[in-house]
Amino acid sequence: MSENILRGAIQKVATGPEFSKNISEDDSYHSMLNILDKDADSVQAAIYLIALRMKRETMDENIGSLKALIDKSNIITSSAEEIIDIAEPYNGFLRNTPMSAFLPAVFAASGLPCITHGVENVGPKFGLTIKRILKTAGVNVEQDVHQAAESISNHEIGWAYVDQQKFCEPLYKLIDLRTRMVKRTILTTIEVLIGPIRGKNKTHLMTGYVHAAYPPVYSDLAKISGFDSAILVKGVEGGVSPSLRGDGKVFYYVDNSEMQDTKFNAKEISIIQNMRAVPLPELEKVEEIKLDEISSDINVQDFSEKAADIGIKALNGEDGPAKDTLIYTGSLALSIVKQISFTSAAEQVKKAIDSGKAKEFFYNAFKK
Repeated sequence: MSENILRGAIQKVATGPEFSKNISEDDSYHSMLNILDKDADSVQAAIYLIALRMKRETMDENIGSLKALIDKSNIITSSAEEIIDIAEPYNGFLRNTPMSAFLPAVFAASGLPCITHGVENVGPKFGLTIKRILKTAGVNVEQDVHQAAESISNHEIGWAYVDQQKFCEPLYKLIDLRTRMVKRTILTTIEVLIGPIRGKNKTHLMTGYVHAAYPPVYSDLAKISGFDSAILVKGVEGGVSPSLRGDGKVFYYVDNSEMQDTKFNAKEISIIQNMRAVPLPELEKVEEIKLDEISSDINVQDFSEKAADIGIKALNGEDGPAKDTLIYTGSLALSIVKQISFTSAAEQVKKAIDSGKAKEFFYNAFKK
């Protein structure tokens, strides 16, 4: 690969607010490969990524960059006929208590095998992640993609977590650079779309968004990545769970059709909540210096322990916003993927939790 690839791209994208130019899909692909292959100087890599963000990435630049990540990843096919991929923001949560770490077991117990993925800690938020919650709860979070695929295919487990280090090590090795860069980049947008484990026949994506501009971007990129269906939820703090109050806006496509949008409301499945989401528990504050000015002073390990306890109580059937979040989020996804009514999906999800099956599937993952 030419050493001038990234340099040439920087000369185009980093020339100021009036003269910065977009680059082609091919140039963005090779520039990202240059960064992932460690051929690039770290200063140049940082300049390129920040410049892309400041001028705003084009679809060609998103596609080229995503294709580079996919080509550097270890992606395998499970023997499960279809799976759903929960793609939460890798930089975690700080304003609400996430329940997404417990959703895979709920989906699996409802007949839909599930994969989720991420890292333990990354900026710009450095929040509570799925990996940290599962690790705290005792789940094996160090499986490689083949072991994770076996767990997904196991009818007594049906779900797994796989770490970015296991399926895209070159990207994982950029965490230190990303921390030093402070601000989010194109990597934050596209890393959730790699899809490390696929279903034999179908793979469905479920991810969240905050800003209205993202659904068409994620929809097009999900098709590029090879997802048969995609569910894009306007979720609390950018996650996959919509607010428990009011209408939840969801964009989706099924079987590579055109993107559609719809609304869900928790009241339709007899969930009445005054809270938008599971509130933060009472948490310790950290004394040491924060990673940067935008990171929280919350003790994330304390948060993880309390979030794990809240989630396990929800799987035990304890009523409250945590259980309601699992039911609501699981039901809307299941209704789209299985193309059944929202109320029918809710009956399946409630049964999976109330019967103890979801809890059983969650704990079965400890054995792997």
